[in-house]
Amino acid sequence: MKIDQAAIIGAGAIGVGWAIVFARSGIAVNTYDLDERQLGSFHSRVEERLKLLAENHLLDRDIHKILGQIHTYKSLQDACVNVSYLQECGPERLEVKKSLFGELESIVDAQTIIASSSSALKPSAMAADLKYSERFLVVHPANPPYLLPIAEVVPSPSTNSETIENAFEFLSDLGMKPVLINGEPEGFVFNRLQGAVLREAYCLVRDGVISAKDLDLIVTQALARRWSLIGPFTTSALNVEGGNRAHAARMADSYYRMGLERGQDDPWSDELVEKVSQSIEQDWKVEDWEKNVLRRDLALMHLLKLIQQDPELKL
Repeated sequence: MKIDQAAIIGAGAIGVGWAIVFARSGIAVNTYDLDERQLGSFHSRVEERLKLLAENHLLDRDIHKILGQIHTYKSLQDACVNVSYLQECGPERLEVKKSLFGELESIVDAQTIIASSSSALKPSAMAADLKYSERFLVVHPANPPYLLPIAEVVPSPSTNSETIENAFEFLSDLGMKPVLINGEPEGFVFNRLQGAVLREAYCLVRDGVISAKDLDLIVTQALARRWSLIGPFTTSALNVEGGNRAHAARMADSYYRMGLERGQDDPWSDELVEKVSQSIEQDWKVEDWEKNVLRRDLALMHLLKLIQQDPELKL
């Protein structure tokens, strides 16, 4: 499915972010918002961020050409003419979204993908009253999406495979990293992971174990540095020779007891550890453990050198 024109409904911060992602890839962007003040300042807010990207050598197209791809409309119907993809960025309120999607369904073309930027609402709840719910899904970005390329693609049970495939292809063409989220979990995956860390962080501060400032220090100077390069599963695989299986054999009981302290009873079964291991070992083979550890360490060295050389990175 060739997509060269998209609509953004909602001219707030997320709308600005998506506009940059679309327009810098040559996609024509139609933007609509009920709030005329938001709409009126949309171009200037986009331009402000584009200038920062250009100053940091993160744009390969002229700013004015990118801005020329973006148009604002005071009419919802005018904004939706001839678009193949629509990204909703409105308030996180179910009834507001349901009403909006009902209106959009009667305006957009029959094949238009309708995507919501919702960070928590289930797509099946938002699409419950839609006649053509098979072309509706959630595409939840990290914020800001022009710097953090992950996009959670969350279909409802009624979303058809063609819509999912077309959304993946479109997002990939934009330079995004789409990931499929199954089962409509509340908060999807990004916010569940973020929430898990925050819940434990608040508990540790509450219990007098550590100050909030020092907890942030542990994250920024250790966990986050590794996680900016490799995820928690790959981190575990490289922490112990033998990969995730060896790590689980050594640490699973300890992590289980930590979970029990918080009322969480989720042991890592052998089957689950094997599933994780096989997935991670597609890119990080156990037999290459020493070489992979060296890859990690060299990448961390490059990151540390950048931080030391640039005072602006020392927050």
